[in-house]
Amino acid sequence: MDLRRGWRLLQREGWLALAMAAVPDKAVVDRFNKLFYYSNDTWKRNRWLGVPTQQNPNDIWITQELIVEVAPDFIVETGVREGGSAVLWAMLLTQVKPQGRVITIDVDPEITDAATVPLFREHVDVLTGSSIDPAIVADVKSRTAGGRVLVILDSDHTEAHVAKELECYAPLVDVGSYLVVQDTCVNGHPVLRDYGPGPMEAVEAFLASRDDFEIDADRERLMFTMHPKGFLRRVR
Repeated sequence: MDLRRGWRLLQREGWLALAMAAVPDKAVVDRFNKLFYYSNDTWKRNRWLGVPTQQNPNDIWITQELIVEVAPDFIVETGVREGGSAVLWAMLLTQVKPQGRVITIDVDPEITDAATVPLFREHVDVLTGSSIDPAIVADVKSRTAGGRVLVILDSDHTEAHVAKELECYAPLVDVGSYLVVQDTCVNGHPVLRDYGPGPMEAVEAFLASRDDFEIDADRERLMFTMHPKGFLRRVR
């Protein structure tokens, strides 16, 4: 940092501002990412309409923008857990497509709380099974035929599983719509350094093998995201 600029900053805003200015922006964001991710009092406690919903509010905001812009007929979500995300996506979707549906998939959905929410019962279809089971994939293709689709991948986060999900569900995504790969932050990007190859590595291999999807970096404009490089727009 230029010494005169540093002195002016020190005079105007104090030592803390000077120290912050000396730290690269990415380091600051990564530090916050780790603090947020490892805390038991942030995303792990989040609820939507009383239903556990393990999502980062920044990414919820961005996904809301995608839903409004794309106006899909269907949101396909892999990974149900307690169903809070499905409730959330359904609430947003029905504001732009009143007859829109969320199709959510899990090997063992735990939807006791979600099932008490009328919106969930009326607009969410729960498929029980592996998201990469050919029978499940065929069922999803049949249900979404002729409709505009947005896909959110949030199930098994191993590289092999995410790579197979990308192969199975990318064809459902229309040009201009999105395939959102969640939790690309694991395996040191920047959290859980020892996780092993995961969603980020699957995304990188996926993009290296084709040219019909691209990373929409503008969807990371809120700086902190748990899905870096995970907002994929179909361009052709």
